[in-house]
Amino acid sequence: MPDPRTPVERTDAASPPPRRFRQALPSSPLPPVELIDAASSTSVAALRPRPFSVMVKPVGSHCNLRCDYCYYLPVPRSGPPRMTDDILERFLRQFIASSPGPEVGIVWHGGEPTLAGLDFFRHVIDVERALLPPGWTCRNNLQTNGILLDDDWCAFLADHRFDVGLSLDGTAALHDAHRPDARGHGTYDAAAAAVRRLQAHGLQPDLLCTVNPDTAAEPLAVYRALRDLGTGWIQFIPIVRRDEAGRVTPDSVTAEAYGDFLCTVFDEWAWHDLGRCDVQLFAETGRVVLGGAPGLCWLAPTCGRALIVESDGGVYSCDHFVNPAHRLGDVLTGDLGDLAETDVQRRFGDAKRDGLAETCRVCPWLRFCHGGCPKDRDGDGLNHLCAGLARFFAHATPVLARIAQFTRAGQTPDRIMATLRTDARAAWQGVGRNDPCPCGSGRKAKACCWPRRP
Repeated sequence: MPDPRTPVERTDAASPPPRRFRQALPSSPLPPVELIDAASSTSVAALRPRPFSVMVKPVGSHCNLRCDYCYYLPVPRSGPPRMTDDILERFLRQFIASSPGPEVGIVWHGGEPTLAGLDFFRHVIDVERALLPPGWTCRNNLQTNGILLDDDWCAFLADHRFDVGLSLDGTAALHDAHRPDARGHGTYDAAAAAVRRLQAHGLQPDLLCTVNPDTAAEPLAVYRALRDLGTGWIQFIPIVRRDEAGRVTPDSVTAEAYGDFLCTVFDEWAWHDLGRCDVQLFAETGRVVLGGAPGLCWLAPTCGRALIVESDGGVYSCDHFVNPAHRLGDVLTGDLGDLAETDVQRRFGDAKRDGLAETCRVCPWLRFCHGGCPKDRDGDGLNHLCAGLARFFAHATPVLARIAQFTRAGQTPDRIMATLRTDARAAWQGVGRNDPCPCGSGRKAKACCWPRRP
């Protein structure tokens, strides 16, 4: 079984591609991307120094589920029901030409991208391999609900070394309540079976779980259900939706509930799962604790480097802003690399920093979140989830610093977790139900961490 984290690669003539790739190549392959401008002999990497990522929607918002919190299903669909071969090839040519290389990363998203069909993605591999310059690789990431992932799909994804993200909302009851199919039937069993099927083919999918009012109320059940699937990576996505007047909807998670959820899951992870499972936000926070910069757009100082390509070739500023006001152009009449560098897109990305509330500018946690995702900000520039994020950072950063210190000292994860559990029990020594909670929230222990004290 090949390493499932190794991407598709274009090899030179001296090293022919493996048989499965040779069989997939078209009889008249597209010419490889030209890396050198003949007039100036200037490399594309020099002309486009800032890399950007792309999320491609091969079937637009079309989906076989009816998740009640979906922000994308109501987006009007235009163009063909599935991205045409011409649009696909134009996109891939332009994106590869715009990349400094030697690795190109593409996220296939939706809606539900597997509705494009397996033959569509076979053609994706054909075109990528025909266009990639020798020595370059393409890392494909499929974001899916898993419902259509049978053995043929899983074998294909493993053979071509896709990364896979699979949406699963914790427990069966919570998942089925919020992620039914078009007939209203639950989909947990099919999604969990897809996880196991991927694992049987040598792939460990990343699990994506929403944090809505219901999942936020059951943090340990949600986290443990995901952890026990054994994939090793979990991403929690807070649900924040707004009505036409810009008001946060009742099905959005509150800042308080989000913060409680994160702190509860963090303690469980730090006390029991170091080295066995990773949670995206914990890893990103740890990166900043160690002096690095956030790697996610919603935590970074500015954004605008993650573009969307719709099924009709339309290019948009961001996945959360697929609307006429944020349409940059299309790959049929424009160039993807040029669209990424337009003044309009630069202003979109800089607005994340320039529109910060004054509260954010003086916040001690600014370097960890930089105001969060613009879609979650209120009219005054303050993030709806601000208080919850601040509580999490205050709770987690001292522990993450200690974990880093112990790790540098050569301690094993088991020893580190034992120390953290001992420290937590000591913090609770003598604390009664009506005393201030040791977590620092300011609430009474009985109304805060009392049920989950060590």
